[in-house]
Amino acid sequence: MPRALIVIDMQNDFCPGGALAVAGGDQIVQPVNALMGEFDAVVLTQDWHPSDHASFADNHPGAAPFRETRMPYGPQVLWPAHCVIGTPGADFHPGLDLGRADLVIRKGFRPQIDSYSAFYENDHETPTGLAGYLRERGLTHLSLVGLAHDFCVAYSAIDAARLGFQATVIESATRAIDLDGSRDRARAEMRAAGVILE
Repeated sequence: MPRALIVIDMQNDFCPGGALAVAGGDQIVQPVNALMGEFDAVVLTQDWHPSDHASFADNHPGAAPFRETRMPYGPQVLWPAHCVIGTPGADFHPGLDLGRADLVIRKGFRPQIDSYSAFYENDHETPTGLAGYLRERGLTHLSLVGLAHDFCVAYSAIDAARLGFQATVIESATRAIDLDGSRDRARAEMRAAGVILE
């Protein structure tokens, strides 16, 4: 049973001191590194936004971060500007073991659409190419870790399950933003989609 570890967005801006810091985000770097040797493949995702990205509150006059708005593809949280292409905040955490990565998937680089999932943009139609890569390598069992549990990890895990992969989230190697109860909602949605939480 070929297994892949999908490491979601372990980047400086999502760690303490970053523009969209997840509490304790840096605490999972070493546990993630320790897991890498147990898998047949390691894939890293990297949030990769242009400065004019539509999901940034700064690009909507009068809008406050963490408020929800409507986009053509549905509801969208407006975030503080983060993981801007070419900035230190977009870099992987310096402690992350990049040497084990077989593939880096960059997401969110289209200015008009956000991308939480490692598999699709937020329109749920535009693919990143990850599913094809995993299938071509025969990687059917996926374990997901990283940041943030209740957004990019959850969206990725749910899409993985819907695409026919066996998806497990190793919760000890994730941290959540927990925006208005989003962690509990994400857990319920993942379970409903067939994702294993361990």
